[in-house]
Amino acid sequence: MMPKQVEIEIPLLRCLEEMGGQAKPADIYKRISKFLPDLNESDLAETLASGGNKWTNRIQWVRQRLVSKGEMASREHGVWAITEKGRHRLSSFGKAGGGPQVTAQTFRGSTQDFGADQFEELAEDYLGAFKRKALQKLQDLTPQQFERFAGVLLAAYGFLEVKVTGRSGDGGIDGHGRLKVGLATMNVAFQCKRWQGQVGRPEVDKFRGAAQGEYEQGIFFTPSDFSAQARDASIKKGAVPIVLVNGDAIVQLMIDKGIGVRRRPVEIYEDQIDALFEDS
Repeated sequence: MMPKQVEIEIPLLRCLEEMGGQAKPADIYKRISKFLPDLNESDLAETLASGGNKWTNRIQWVRQRLVSKGEMASREHGVWAITEKGRHRLSSFGKAGGGPQVTAQTFRGSTQDFGADQFEELAEDYLGAFKRKALQKLQDLTPQQFERFAGVLLAAYGFLEVKVTGRSGDGGIDGHGRLKVGLATMNVAFQCKRWQGQVGRPEVDKFRGAAQGEYEQGIFFTPSDFSAQARDASIKKGAVPIVLVNGDAIVQLMIDKGIGVRRRPVEIYEDQIDALFEDS
């Protein structure tokens, strides 16, 4: 039986500790199964309705849970790492390779009955967790991948002739397209900064300087956020307006437009048995 997310947390931390404190996801996927003896080949091969691998997807969710708790971090592109907080938690279970073996039964508790209201609360929690996971995946993209992603996002939003130029890191323009506004068409440039920290005003000013004279509008994408000074500078009288799109806004656009997101309806049932006897 495939373990639940909570059952994978300690094994994932142990796996990272054994691998020197950090490792690439592909290496973790191969190694972590030895910490979960209940796993079998059919579990590892199971696929999602979308076609992706269910096991690796579940590990990614667990990674996001641990990042939210401060027990894991992304110290560089494409590398997962355990933090001191994660090591402290791990010590209570024994060092990697020591202590009791972690199995699904270690964490599995009693089954709870949920009402519709509780399911709605869970759905809200799930949406928040999903957004955090999607945001982390955007942070994990290479600069080139993030530029291509921005181009796909704009095309889905109705931009025409979107082209990614690939000139990232030089304060210039990473791509451009055309947006039909009423009877007119607006030339729009976009820039992407896949930064961990905030994007400041200097970057916005540089982008505006590159777009001025050739484009009527600029769009600045970052999976992180913009400083207050950057936001204040985004609109200047007589200058090209710069639309700032941070990570939260990007994820919401993904959900709204179904880009990199698959929506699956979930039915909730409430018994109405008592209503059958109200007139009795």
